Amino acid sequence: MPKGTNQKLKLYYLAKILLEETDDTHGLTMPDLLQELEAYGITADRKSIYTDIDALNEIGLDVIGEKSGKYFVYHIASRRFELAELKLLVDAIQSFKFITEKKSNALIKKLTTLASSYEAAQLERQLAVQGRVKTMNESIYYTVDEIHSAISDNKKISFKYMNWDTNKKLVPRKNEPYIISPWKLTWNDENYYLIAYDAVADKIKQYRVDKMDKLTILDEKREGKEHFKAFDLAAYTNRAFGMFGGDGTMVTLSVRDEMIGILIDRFGKDISVKPSKKKGWSDVRVEVAVSDQFFGWIFGLGTNVKITAPASVVKAYKEEIDNLLEFYK
Repeated sequence: MPKGTNQKLKLYYLAKILLEETDDTHGLTMPDLLQELEAYGITADRKSIYTDIDALNEIGLDVIGEKSGKYFVYHIASRRFELAELKLLVDAIQSFKFITEKKSNALIKKLTTLASSYEAAQLERQLAVQGRVKTMNESIYYTVDEIHSAISDNKKISFKYMNWDTNKKLVPRKNEPYIISPWKLTWNDENYYLIAYDAVADKIKQYRVDKMDKLTILDEKREGKEHFKAFDLAAYTNRAFGMFGGDGTMVTLSVRDEMIGILIDRFGKDISVKPSKKKGWSDVRVEVAVSDQFFGWIFGLGTNVKITAPASVVKAYKEEIDNLLEFYK
C-alpha cells in the first residue's frame, strides 16, 4: 500500500483517538482505528499502525490489544488519573465554596479531557450542587497566585479588605489598605484563608482570600518570622472556630462518652481524654481560641458537652447565654 498522507500527524492523532475513544470497557479494532484516522484525513496500512502502537507504548502510553472474536481490540489500559481519582477531584471542585460556579465548570471541563469520552460523561454528572452558595469573586485564583509569589519572594502585600453592606455590595472595611506579611495559605470552613503577620498589632491574623481586593506585592521584606518558627498550622486552624482567631486557651470540657467522636473529629486524636467522676462522661482538654463562635459550637451540642475550666471561660460562656436570653425577651 502506498504511503498515506499527513504521516507527520498520524502518531499524534492515533494517540488522540485511543485516549478519547477507548478505556477499560471500550476498545477499537484495527478497521475502527483506520476509519477514525481517515476522518482526520490520514491514510495508513495495518503494519504501520502496529509500529505506531509500539512507539506509543515506548513513550509511556499504555495501549494493549486483546483478542475479541476475529479481531484484536485496542484500548488504553491505564491513565495518569484513574476514573475514581477524577471523580474525587470533580467532587472537591464542585463542593468548594471558594470556587465560583463558572470556574468550577471550567475546571471540570478540563478534567474531562483526562478521561475517555465515555468516562467524561460520568464526570460531568458526578455531583449535583445546583443552588449551593459559592463565592462571587472571580479574581480569587489570581489573588492566591499573587500571595504565593509574595511568600516565595519574601515580600509584604497590601490590599483592600471587603465587607458586604446592607445593599448587598462589597465595600472596603476601611479606607486605607491593609499592609501585612503573608506566611501561610489554608482552607478552612469551606473558605480560603491567608495567615499573616500584622506588624502594627504585633500578632498573627487571618484574612478571607475572597474578600481581598486590589492586592499589590510591595518591595518591603516580610516581618514576623519569629512568630512562625514553631507555628503549627493544623493546631491553629483547629482552635480557631470559624477562623476567628485569638490566643490559644486550654479548656476542659465534660463530654458524654458517646460524643467523644465529635471532639476527635474537631481537634484530632492527640487530645487528652480522661474518665470523669460522673459515670458515662469524660473530661477532655483542648486548646481553643475563645470566641463567640466557640461558644456557639458548644451551645449547638446541647447538654452533651459542658465547659468546666478555666473559671474565666465558664463565666464568659454563662454571660454569653444570659445575653442571648436577654436578647430574646
